[in-house]
Amino acid sequence: MSPNKDNEPGPEHVNEVRASGRSFCDRHIGPRDSEIQGMLESLGLNSLDELIASTLPPSIQSDEPLALSAALSEVEALQRLKSMAADNQVLHNMIGMGYHETILPSVIQRNVLENPGWYTAYTPYQAEISQGRLEALLNFQQMVSDLTGMALANASLLDEATAAAEAMTMMQRVNRKAKSRRFLVDQSVFPQTLDVLSNRARHMDIEIVLGDASEQVASGDFFGVLLQYPAADGQVYDPREMIAAAHERGALVTVATDLLSTVLLTPPGELGADVVVGSAQRLGVPMGFGGPHAAFFATRDDYKRALPGRVIGVSKDRHGRTALRMALQTREQHIRRDKATSNICTAQALLAVISGFYASYHGAEGLREIALRIHRLCGTLAHGLKSLGHPPHNEHWFDTLSITVNAEQAAKICAAAEAGGVNLWRQGGLIRISVNERSTSEHIKIVLRAFSQLEKLSHTADTAPMPGSWRAIPDELQRQSPFLQHPVFSSYHSETSMLRYLKRLENKDLSLTHAMISLGSCTMKLNATTEMIPITWPEFCDIHPFAPAHQTKGYRALIKELEKMLIACTGYDAVSLQPNAGSQGEYAGLLAIKSFHESNLEPERNVCLIPSSAHGTNPASAAMCGMKIVLVRCDERGNVDLEDLTRQAEAHSSQLAALMITYPSTHGVFEEDIREICEVIHDHGGQVYVDGANLNALVGCAAPGRFGADVSHLNLHKTFCIPHGGGGPGVGPICVGAHLEPHMPGHSLITLDGPASANAAVAAAPWGSAGILPISWAYITMMGANGMRKATQVAILSANYIAKRLSTAYEVLYTGRNDRVAHECIIDLRPFKDSCGITEEDVAKRLIDYGFHSPTMSFPVPGTLMIEPTESEPLEEIDRFCDAMLAIRQEIRELEDGHWDPKDNPLTNAPHTAFDMVNDWPHRYERSQAAYPAGINSRQSKYWPPVSRVDNVFGDRNLICSCPPVEDWITD
Repeated sequence: MSPNKDNEPGPEHVNEVRASGRSFCDRHIGPRDSEIQGMLESLGLNSLDELIASTLPPSIQSDEPLALSAALSEVEALQRLKSMAADNQVLHNMIGMGYHETILPSVIQRNVLENPGWYTAYTPYQAEISQGRLEALLNFQQMVSDLTGMALANASLLDEATAAAEAMTMMQRVNRKAKSRRFLVDQSVFPQTLDVLSNRARHMDIEIVLGDASEQVASGDFFGVLLQYPAADGQVYDPREMIAAAHERGALVTVATDLLSTVLLTPPGELGADVVVGSAQRLGVPMGFGGPHAAFFATRDDYKRALPGRVIGVSKDRHGRTALRMALQTREQHIRRDKATSNICTAQALLAVISGFYASYHGAEGLREIALRIHRLCGTLAHGLKSLGHPPHNEHWFDTLSITVNAEQAAKICAAAEAGGVNLWRQGGLIRISVNERSTSEHIKIVLRAFSQLEKLSHTADTAPMPGSWRAIPDELQRQSPFLQHPVFSSYHSETSMLRYLKRLENKDLSLTHAMISLGSCTMKLNATTEMIPITWPEFCDIHPFAPAHQTKGYRALIKELEKMLIACTGYDAVSLQPNAGSQGEYAGLLAIKSFHESNLEPERNVCLIPSSAHGTNPASAAMCGMKIVLVRCDERGNVDLEDLTRQAEAHSSQLAALMITYPSTHGVFEEDIREICEVIHDHGGQVYVDGANLNALVGCAAPGRFGADVSHLNLHKTFCIPHGGGGPGVGPICVGAHLEPHMPGHSLITLDGPASANAAVAAAPWGSAGILPISWAYITMMGANGMRKATQVAILSANYIAKRLSTAYEVLYTGRNDRVAHECIIDLRPFKDSCGITEEDVAKRLIDYGFHSPTMSFPVPGTLMIEPTESEPLEEIDRFCDAMLAIRQEIRELEDGHWDPKDNPLTNAPHTAFDMVNDWPHRYERSQAAYPAGINSRQSKYWPPVSRVDNVFGDRNLICSCPPVEDWITD
């Protein structure tokens, strides 16, 4: 959605605009300068520079300004983005290849994608304040399950290619009959899927066999098979014999499918598939030059406890009312660590929500009408091509046709179509044409005219519309089973009803629009409106990832500029933006290290040292790369034990590949020995991977690329302001030293700067989730060098201010130099379990009554809370949070002193709902004490959780991952 150009000031008015108000940096940073001074004084400091000098190790501090351009105003930044966007050509894309133009209903665009009530929410680990997005994700699961014909689905994965890779590893894990390590991939799969699969398989000792599955499945020894249905060339075929043959030989079968095609085609689940994967992108999500999009993963009930990623399930609250939660929500990475089969700890939640709402808005009949219109238009195209002497290869199809001419003719056809405003897919003499939701009869005529130029014909192509009963799908493959029968898919077809449904779900959730979300390690900071505006401009959101390079100059310029900005912020030499999550960044960074050692003829270097405090995704990522994990101890202050690190590095010197370390540490402190740690690893031939999860404590003050690290992944959804979106999207680019640049991810279909195209890809799209990169570009551009440094300083200041205020009531578990913390602090709640039975969960739930999302629970230390305020929270909100925590400490004291019943008190019964308030009150404490504790919440801004405390154990024992009957839903 473009800004109103008539209201935009021209360049001659820019200074006038700047003079009329505060800078973007002033708007982004929460505390005012006078408040910052007061916060500093409470810590015995005079300036932000003094704070940094007394907190960071002197050996890594940098006063050198970041190599960034002068900060732009919000108006200037949007003008600059508009200029770059204008260099992208928005044509009608009939390229297909798993990416399609779609129509996002305006009611969903405005009220979900552009609504901070949806995009600033966090992952729904706190179920009581997440019922809205949990319901939306459950709808997505139900939609996928219905359309694929499978028993259950997860809440989305990163993209179709990585979903296929997850299916491969899951099938190997659950298939106890097959001893083979061979995986058969049918030659009809998308090439980008094959790239990611091959990369994953190589490091997990899996042999990929590519061929005609119909010929090889019955004669080979495989643990699994991957089919594409419809095939990449558009052919619709019956896979039942192949699936049966695979099952007879003990192999499991994954079918990658087009979700919209299953509206008309017999779904893979009814054909015998064990797993079904694909992308939900064409259900309302813009292409965005490749992402972000929600992949789906559906499987049999037999494999529900092996499902990768997140699963939403149905449970009950303490009153027995229906409540939703993340089922099996303790991520396997934190349990199995180096034994984990997946490092995926995220989802594409916001995009899954959008696709689920798209299905609710259209319903079964609406989706059927969309699919039939696409199918008939494709039929008109096929008959027109045949009349011109170019019949398609495929006899049966849903939306895609393949035609072969010679290479010179193909180039002319595609050039003529492009001149008419339509992009086609070409590879040599092969042309593929995919019809989509935005295709019209005029687009069909443009394509046919492009073909007709090759022949001097006396007649024009046949463009008669297909009759209503016509199908290019065999009778035996036409869908007969119903789908989307739950009332959620038939109740909201008017805009009024949909609008109210969206608002009702939004009101159930607590997001940054309500209060600070002080999650340690997750950096929930302001996602400024100006940063968000460009992502729905057609020049960014309607670009196909495989569009010709000359049509994407604006995107490539933005990407190049953003890469330079990230290099300036980190001190590295090169960047790959392809990884579309932090977990993918870890994986890509370790693969670069592994490739580097192999290029030096040292393939035996496969030992990865990882501190015991590390995120669980670290050992999982290393295991996926085929590395051997060796844990390094931490000392009593939470730092890496340098003596143990040195001992382990010496013991594994000839095999040492890497050290994975988070800096500042996972315990929220700046380790003094970080330079020495890097030197130890380098002395023994290894590389240093610094996890960039905590980069918000470094930018402008220190740079990992300069204090000894070789590679880092960054979380653009943390430090660089891309919203969390209720648990995704994320972007996890890697920054590397010059020696690792040749080993960054490549792409077989699109040429990238830096890495060789022969390098394996880690994601389906060349630049991953490119559609949301304008957010980070805008953030850095509007902050400038001084603003980026000040953001880091204030983030550290706010964390230390909180630690100081709370230290009178709670023990701050880890501190560093001068008793300072970094950008987050850990408070210890374990003593209260012994003194009065109160746990960290009780405190987390009680915070809801005070109007807050809980800090991170029990990570990295069980029984603790990790608090991260970020730089964008105002002092008033920080103080309100501290007041709430101090009031809760007093409530704990009431229990310790025996004034409250240990089983019936405001903490163990928290959170309290409006339902509790209006019904009989059985408790020994006052209603006002429950709902309005210590006067913290004003009655005007009270957030009411829709459910009471959710029973997690019941939900795991009774795993239900589909929409419950409508009568079971809670009424508000």
